[in-house]
Amino acid sequence: MATQTADISIDPATGLERIWFTRCPVPTASGIAHSLGWLQAEFGKDGLTVAALQDAPPSYNRHHYDHDLPGLFREGGNIPALAAKANGSPSRLIGLTWIDEWQAILVRKEVGPIEPADLKGLRIALPAYAASRAGSIARGMSLAGIKGALGIAGLCLEDVTFVDVPLHDLGNQPLGPERLQKLWSGIDWLAAGKVDAVYVKGASALDGARAEGVVVGVDLDALPDKRFRVNNGTPRPITVHQDLIDNHFDHLVRFLAATLRAADWAADHVDELRTFLGSETRGTAESVIAAYGEDFHKTLHPTLGAERLDLFAQQKKFLLIHGFLDADFDLASWTDERPLAAAYELLAREAV
Repeated sequence: MATQTADISIDPATGLERIWFTRCPVPTASGIAHSLGWLQAEFGKDGLTVAALQDAPPSYNRHHYDHDLPGLFREGGNIPALAAKANGSPSRLIGLTWIDEWQAILVRKEVGPIEPADLKGLRIALPAYAASRAGSIARGMSLAGIKGALGIAGLCLEDVTFVDVPLHDLGNQPLGPERLQKLWSGIDWLAAGKVDAVYVKGASALDGARAEGVVVGVDLDALPDKRFRVNNGTPRPITVHQDLIDNHFDHLVRFLAATLRAADWAADHVDELRTFLGSETRGTAESVIAAYGEDFHKTLHPTLGAERLDLFAQQKKFLLIHGFLDADFDLASWTDERPLAAAYELLAREAV
């Protein structure tokens, strides 16, 4: 997609100029709809451009985290979404997905695999804080992942020794496969014997683990209780700028409907889906299959069901307790069920 240079997506005089969307490097219905060309086809007839934030100039990167860009649709990790809302962001929660994405505790080859109870007393890598606590995503993910693994064995965070490891300097270039492998600060420390275990997730982390010769100690995706797998991407929120709800509700519903169609398509086209998921996840074809399993393509549809909302509330409470949120807020009042309900209704009418 061509780079977008305009810094305004809502013109008060003329209405909506551009629809922005952003997603993380994981399988998402919005990313699939974009790759299939369905989003631009849907809104091109209105003379609107659909622009991916990842294709915009680097100055736009902050909007993936602050949600201050009008016209923005975000399907991404929950730590930035929750932190932005806690900091007063004009966003609303309109959907939640659950896609297991290879969460694991890595250990050295001569140690693993191990049981969760074997984590007791180990030195665990904990990525350093970023520029802000709310922006310390790698640290938040690692802490939640370790807590989940310990919890299955009836242990707590105090039962391990955390070792702060420095964040890698990833620069300002796009997150390609090699750079994403370095996102997981601590894999190199693990390989060097400076720590005993490190939490990782996603296809690129799997490639990074293989490159360093370390192995899975605890496969968190194998834990049957979802409560122990709650983390930045589980559940994954879909959030939008308030302006879309207030002034462009029809466009928002049509956007959601296009992503729901993409989720339907993915459920029946897994082989075709895998051909372009490498670019979406920044992982190799082999790691995509290993990280997301055989059935991920059937679970891309968002909902706002009670189970997902309860698990999301669990994550919010965890982040608040450990200082990753600036303030608490009411999850129910942040949630707006109307757009997703209207999108499902639109699809139902089309099917008649």
